[in-house]
Amino acid sequence: MLVTSARSRRARAVLSAAAVGSALVLLAPPAGAHGRHGGGHHDAGPPVEVVASGLSDPWSVRFDGRGRLVVAEQGTGEVTRVEGPGAGGQRVLATQPGLAAADTSGRTVLALTSGGAPDAPAVAGQATLYAGPPGQLRALVDLLGYEKSTNPDGQDQAAPDALSNPFSVLAGSGKHAPLAYVADGGANDVLAVAADGRVSTFFVPPTVTTGACAGVPNNGSLTGCDSVPTGLSYGPGGKVYVAALTAEVPGEGRVYVLDRTGHQVREITGFTGPTGVAVGDDGTVYVSELLEGAPPQDGPPPAGFDPSTIGRIVAVAPDGRRSAAQVTMPLGLQWRDGALYTTAWSVAGQFGTTPAGAPPVGVVAEVRKSAFTAL
Repeated sequence: MLVTSARSRRARAVLSAAAVGSALVLLAPPAGAHGRHGGGHHDAGPPVEVVASGLSDPWSVRFDGRGRLVVAEQGTGEVTRVEGPGAGGQRVLATQPGLAAADTSGRTVLALTSGGAPDAPAVAGQATLYAGPPGQLRALVDLLGYEKSTNPDGQDQAAPDALSNPFSVLAGSGKHAPLAYVADGGANDVLAVAADGRVSTFFVPPTVTTGACAGVPNNGSLTGCDSVPTGLSYGPGGKVYVAALTAEVPGEGRVYVLDRTGHQVREITGFTGPTGVAVGDDGTVYVSELLEGAPPQDGPPPAGFDPSTIGRIVAVAPDGRRSAAQVTMPLGLQWRDGALYTTAWSVAGQFGTTPAGAPPVGVVAEVRKSAFTAL
């Protein structure tokens, strides 16, 4: 369902950590979730293999400079580093209520908090990028303040869409890169944040006016669907890839490919509600569709519905051919050393609750080529 702000209610829920229930459904994790660590890279092993489990609504996955997984657990607000096998399991680097995403830059931990609901008053600590050594984070940027003072997308500041709802953070890479890039779904922009907290607008994706987005009222005088940036990743040549949710309208999700200056050099279309993006060594673009196959958003899931069937990852090869892997509720994606990693069971709390004390079911999994079938 489209609303006048060109987002669905469920899309708003996905984009707001505050709107996603922290209680988790009592679900069996995917096959292979037998521990906190797994082995194998490339094509050896099962199609989808869990490499870290026991995570509470894992929203983003990155790697630090030593090749260790860094996960943002929205359910607990913890930035968790997964140590290597035999190295002590998991270590909490920081805890930040409202956590949406995390990354690291050297010894600096980057923790991003999401915004509240569009009609809710601003709360201290929301829509903020925090940075610092483990356990010593400080607020670096008030992203809602930047949106109010700068309004990069130029939309009516008095309209409900004028808000900040950050979704993804990507540590800068290269000599002249900023400390971090931030995808702000509420503000409809990608920002560059310097180490001293200075913010600049890196990219403002265009309003989508094709397909079911054509003619949709948006902020009074505008029409079309806001792009709603969600995922960030690097690709060949240092290019930055931006996934855009586009109101969850079927087939209207986008991936924008940007050069180092934020100039758009390519656009990949044809996704439904993309939330994460990663790029393989051969240029294949991987896009997570978090809620693909989910039941209608109004009311509870139908009796007997299997939530493990929700979600998939779409692969777009350099020649344009597409394939997909069914992975339960994938959100964050990351490519490293010839392998694709994804969070899974990332928003299990949207589909029910568990008794108090039930263990979390979120995981990080490696997804191999054998998991993909042609579309």
